[in-house]
Amino acid sequence: MSALPTERSLRSTPEGLLWEPSERWVRGRKGDITVVDSRRPVLVWEPALPVPQYAFPRGDVREDLLRPAKNPRTGSHTGSKIFYDLEADGELLENAAWTFPAADLAEYIAFEWFRRSGRGLDHWYEEEEEIFIHPRDPHKRVDAIPSSRHVQVSVDGMLVADTHRPVLLFETGLPTRYYIPSEDVRLDLLESTDHHTGCPYKGTAQYWSWRGEADVPPNLVWSYPEPLPAVGPIRDLLAFYNEVVDITVDGERVERPVTPFSAMLRPSSRRGREPA
Repeated sequence: MSALPTERSLRSTPEGLLWEPSERWVRGRKGDITVVDSRRPVLVWEPALPVPQYAFPRGDVREDLLRPAKNPRTGSHTGSKIFYDLEADGELLENAAWTFPAADLAEYIAFEWFRRSGRGLDHWYEEEEEIFIHPRDPHKRVDAIPSSRHVQVSVDGMLVADTHRPVLLFETGLPTRYYIPSEDVRLDLLESTDHHTGCPYKGTAQYWSWRGEADVPPNLVWSYPEPLPAVGPIRDLLAFYNEVVDITVDGERVERPVTPFSAMLRPSSRRGREPA
């Protein structure tokens, strides 16, 4: 067995993986069963994924709960060598864990996260804080900064928001998002939906769709009623997908960006009334 790394530095493998040790105490649970408990995890970035994943030394994993996968997945997780089914809390979860093919990571096991892939461990913690969807990237910043810029939002030529008190959210790799007080938004033009999403940096978002006949996707407006402390200034403010609306800041039109969200933001056949 190769020695576990102790220095914090980003490393690469011939398979195209990037990885680095983390100093965070990480636990993963399935129901009431702690499957992973590690103070020496590593973060792994796969070439096709924009977010990191945790992998754990075998000694920090309940390997007695793992079984060789009956139907191992192919073509996933950068050609992973071995997949495992997880038997815990009265359930058998297929392909819930795997090992990466890289020699540097041969003694580590990674797990699916339920709220990201729909299977795998359902609760994760860094220190005493529960985290969601995927680990937070230590090379990424998310800053929510109150501003006095004049921000206007239009949908299909109709002005729907106009404010001089936005909160600008700067997130590495994404366009600036403009969070607007509800008093400065035409809420009569929106209708709430039952759609929710989770973000490891911001919390759980609720959504609104456009009421009118504009050719826009559903759930184009969101808000965080209980954001994580690091982005507290966005609480209850509303943001619009820059990708599909027209935003003007201090009199200048902001170009619509192309982002990882662009592909899913396609107008529906019901003209913005179908759930995402």
